[in-house]
Formats: sequence, C-alpha cells, structure tokens
Amino acid sequence: MSEPAIEFAACVLGVAIGLPEPVAGELAAWRARVGDLQAKKIPPHVTLLPPTRIETAVIPDVLRHLCDVAAVAVPFEMHLHGTGTFRPVSEVVFVTVASGISYCELMEADLRSGPLERDIEFPYHPHVTVAHGVPAEMLDEAYDGLAGFDARFTVDSFIAFEQDREGCWLPSQQFPFGQR
Repeated sequence: MSEPAIEFAACVLGVAIGLPEPVAGELAAWRARVGDLQAKKIPPHVTLLPPTRIETAVIPDVLRHLCDVAAVAVPFEMHLHGTGTFRPVSEVVFVTVASGISYCELMEADLRSGPLERDIEFPYHPHVTVAHGVPAEMLDEAYDGLAGFDARFTVDSFIAFEQDREGCWLPSQQFPFGQR
C-alpha cells in the first residue's frame, strides 16, 4: 500500500477505532443527552493513541508508522456491553469493551512506539466515553441508562483524527488492517 495522500501540518493527533452506525449515533446521542459539551466535538470511539502533538518534521515518519501498524493488524470482533466508570479518579462514565480488549492493547502498544513513543497518564483501558465532566446525576443517568447496552461489530481499520482550533476531532485518514 502506498503512503496516504493526506498532509498534516504540526498538529495534535489521536488514533482511534471508529464506531459504525447505528452504534455511533446512539452513543453520541447519549453523550449529548447527559449534557456533555464534548458530544459535538468528539465522535464516539475507542482510543488507541491519546492526543499527541506531532511536529511537522516527523509527520512522514508518523504516517509510515501508522501504515506499518495497520499492515500487521488483523480484523477482529468488538463487543461493547454495559457501562463502567473511572470515578472517583476521573468523572467519566463509559461503555465497556467486553471483547476485543487484547487486540486494542496490542495496537495501542504498537502505536505508542517509534515516532509516537510517549508516556501516558493512566494505564491503557479501552472503552467508549459517554459522559465526562458532567454533574454526578448525569454521570449516574448515563451509567444506569446504558447498563444494558450491547453491540457487536467487526473492526478492520483505525482512524487518525486531528484536533482543530475549536477542539473538534476530525477524521483525517483511515488505515485498513492487513494492507501495505
């Protein structure tokens, strides 16, 4: 596979597994319903690489690295089921990744190497955030309201997202698994 045609300027990059419809729409609606101001700025996803500042000089290396990591990844089934929380450490409620965790952990470790090597603040825990920084009763509403949530889908790519000046995360490039 040839290198992607996109060109990043110096930016803040994140890499994630995007969620298919109708899963993405349902979880985005819940995030908005509980008053999370990030609902319109952050599409529902499972983070593989947290926000990372990329300098212009290393962008070609980063793009090659993303292609290389995707090339050795294999499609897998992801099962999202129920809710969890990081409270009291962080005011976050999420939908849990019930199956597909090990694939996410392997990709996260591969991505956070080479030109994207960096420390992370907390141990990696794949999840889909549905409420962050909202009042406790809204966290509870998301936790209880999505307790029975259940979705299964095939993951066959990851997406590089770039943060714009308003803090919105915009998809820049999709990286299909198993392709060079």
